[in-house]
Amino acid sequence: MSRHLIEKYRQRHEQESGGKANPWGGRLAVALIYPNTYHQGMSNLGLQTVYRMLNERDDALCERFFLPDPEDIEEHRRTGFPLVSIESQRSLSDFDLIAFSISFENDYLNLPPIFELGRMPFWREERTERDPLVICGGVCAFLNPEPLAEVMDIFVVGEAEVTLPQLLSQLLDPETSSRTELLERLSKQPGIYQPGGYDVRYEESGELIAMAPLEGLPEQVARQWQANLDDSQSMTCVATPDTEFGSMHLVEVSRGCPKACRFCAAGFIYRPFREHSVEHLRQEILDTDDEVGRVGLVAAAVSDYDDIADIGRDILEQGGEVSVSSVRIDAITIEQIKVLADSGHKTLALAPEAGSQRMRDVINKGIDEEQILAAVKLLAEGGIPNLKLYFMIGLPSEVESDVLAIADLTVKIRQIWEEIGKQAGRLGRLHLSVNPFVPKPWTPLQWAPMERRSLLEKKYRLLQKRLRPVANVELNFESLRHAEIQGFFARGDRRVGQTLPLLAEGASLKAACRQVGIDPAFYLHRERGAEELFPWDIIQQGVQRSHLRKEYEQALAAQPGYVCTPGCSRCGMSC
Repeated sequence: MSRHLIEKYRQRHEQESGGKANPWGGRLAVALIYPNTYHQGMSNLGLQTVYRMLNERDDALCERFFLPDPEDIEEHRRTGFPLVSIESQRSLSDFDLIAFSISFENDYLNLPPIFELGRMPFWREERTERDPLVICGGVCAFLNPEPLAEVMDIFVVGEAEVTLPQLLSQLLDPETSSRTELLERLSKQPGIYQPGGYDVRYEESGELIAMAPLEGLPEQVARQWQANLDDSQSMTCVATPDTEFGSMHLVEVSRGCPKACRFCAAGFIYRPFREHSVEHLRQEILDTDDEVGRVGLVAAAVSDYDDIADIGRDILEQGGEVSVSSVRIDAITIEQIKVLADSGHKTLALAPEAGSQRMRDVINKGIDEEQILAAVKLLAEGGIPNLKLYFMIGLPSEVESDVLAIADLTVKIRQIWEEIGKQAGRLGRLHLSVNPFVPKPWTPLQWAPMERRSLLEKKYRLLQKRLRPVANVELNFESLRHAEIQGFFARGDRRVGQTLPLLAEGASLKAACRQVGIDPAFYLHRERGAEELFPWDIIQQGVQRSHLRKEYEQALAAQPGYVCTPGCSRCGMSC
């Protein structure tokens, strides 16, 4: 036992306000795990939504588990103290069901230590009737579940509002007598993928040949989604100061994005694009007996929401403040900026993504340099002192001049920022976040190779050299190791999961792959065949492959594509 760890868990729980777990006794007990630290996990709206939905039921209870903080992992191992829940400090073995909520591929590396500290067998085949069922939900479960196919018993394919009630009805069925029977019953439910029920075969060259279902299972598992967002609300239900957004009440405004940027999975896997009604948002945010406080509006396209400025002004009038993570370059308005500035916003983010117009056409960004500079001018004049800019390098067909165009565009942005800042008597900073392009499933660029590390490093150095003399510009690069691991798992098949215990112990990707007998370049650096069967084809997403392929071919030709509009069904889904 570790008194230090127990006290830390108890203090965290005591600092929380809002939703509470149901009491034990006569209920289905669910251990909800976010595979990262408490500080990271408590900012995740998906986790908060599932926690609220489970504890609103009389027949279930849900408690949360997280990866211990770095300084606590060694304490767990030294004392033999198992991983325990935040609420009651119970271990995983006390629960009927273990549910992972996973949003990021890099968090896969945290799974081996979580299973180790939780005293659970890591591999699916090693678990027995005595072990709780292990399920996986979240974005990664319906983006590409296959890298975790040998770890998870089942995957929940789709949004919790639709899938969770169906799942619980099966788990609570008194006629279910064994683990095997339960898995069989679950696998026949809409949106449930049981990886053990499929015969997976490969070519000698490594490509996937088939994922053949056993008797009674579907050839593909259809993603489930909430048709009307107003039927529920994803928002903060448990508040805590121990997180990045500790003082903020997060509220989802919309789901998905209509702009169809060719690199962005969220714009495709959350189709059709859906918004909450204005009336619903007003009721959820403003009709409360509590102080409104600081409200974080969450969406892939917050500034696309027509009435966001009016809602923001109402929040201000009730003594609250408004925050957003980023704004869209071609949608931001003076009214929106004023609301954010009046709320005390010191930094806003814009995402040009590429410096040259050719590369913005490749990714179908749908903006030009004039729009970018106009948005910068609006923000500077609106009183926002600092600006963060997101760019990518390593995009398909990118050449040196495209990389240098990032620096050239930054210089133009800085000139506007400096001129207006001097007039206002303040000179803020520009923060550039430059990330390697990582091809993702269900996007037009899913066929594209990821650029090799040596070329990415060369492009980094090129940008550093060009921007070093420019004052008040801070340049940050994402870890190339993290980007490669993300790319490796994003488009991997179930063979890549074998590397997880090795990577979790600190092995390099190359060394881990060598030890299990696979080639990382096969997953990272080759262009996929036009008709190649993908591991994620086990999911029926709704977006037609032929549509994605056409968009990929247009990307290689640097031709801009389309933007979703109401009534559009070009991709196979009706928006």
